Amino acid sequence: MILLTPGPVQTHPTVRAAMNEDVAPWNAAFRPVYEEVRHRLRALAGGVEGVHATLPLQGAGHMLMEAAIRSFVAPGAALLVPMNGEYARRMARLAREAGRVVIELPLPDTRGARAEEVAEALSRHPEATHVAVVQSETGSGIVNDPAAIGAAVRTAGRRMILDAVSAFGALPLDLASQPEVDAACFTSNKCLEGVPGFGFAVARVDRVEECAGQAGSWSLDLADVWKNTQVNGWGSMRFTGPVQAILAMRVALDRLDAEGGREVRLARYRANARALHEGFAALGLRPYLSVENQGPIVVTVHQPEGLDFPRFIAALERNGVTISAYFTTEAPSFRVGAIGDVGLLEMRRAVEAVRDSLAELGLPRAA
Repeated sequence: MILLTPGPVQTHPTVRAAMNEDVAPWNAAFRPVYEEVRHRLRALAGGVEGVHATLPLQGAGHMLMEAAIRSFVAPGAALLVPMNGEYARRMARLAREAGRVVIELPLPDTRGARAEEVAEALSRHPEATHVAVVQSETGSGIVNDPAAIGAAVRTAGRRMILDAVSAFGALPLDLASQPEVDAACFTSNKCLEGVPGFGFAVARVDRVEECAGQAGSWSLDLADVWKNTQVNGWGSMRFTGPVQAILAMRVALDRLDAEGGREVRLARYRANARALHEGFAALGLRPYLSVENQGPIVVTVHQPEGLDFPRFIAALERNGVTISAYFTTEAPSFRVGAIGDVGLLEMRRAVEAVRDSLAELGLPRAA
């Protein structure tokens, strides 16, 4: 079975094998591993030692995003969210339920947000202290450019929180050149090709210290993660976490280095996405995005008329491929991930599985 969701992803056997060990997070042998992973992730984000720190939390990306919003946006303060996908909507919900004010910037879910749109919205909303941006929207596959948007945020004298959950490890990020970013948040189980269990925020230390005490949550307080680091060291966890995921993360980072780094991995993902986009079009399926707006993480296509979606998902699994069993776009669709320990062979198999599954359901061509 090939796992082709936009996360969790197909992992290499050596990554999974790294978890085959019982270990306690406070053991002396584990602490250097945890510290090493934190420093390597900060470097991968383009963070600067002493300026940025990796602040891990157990759980999914949603937990990290809520923690970042709570930690950096003051209670009752406002943040602007470019709304061009499901994960922007989820970020807005997290903020509202944390008692923050959300200003929505409505956009189509078929293209990235433009810097001038964000700049204009900020000029109309001086009350917004932050902009919260999803770098890679896995509902449709579009990509928002954090460098361009960040420049507009910086010019306006505001701050930014970046959801890099499905982007980190492949798409560009250089926190050293973006001082307006309070934190970039991501998880272990997407472009890093690790396993689920941990999320990470690479955050500015000065902002963490300035904002201490406003999260309103002990578990989701990044300032408390930083405080624990200062008291107990980089190898210390506040609470018991899925430590095997950290062991796997170290191996996954070794594999990223061996592959040639972020740029080489991104090139592989781009080739994967292009193969899916072209392959589905050849089947008569209508891609959800134009070629120029297609990101490298996930490829989404419109559901053909008459498709029984649950039966289609089951047929795909019979044909050896697992994809997301739901869609989050404005129009009915299905999506296939281009990330993980996969290449063009797996992409061809995915296109064939879609073809054969549609044929099983009496939809040999979608056009």
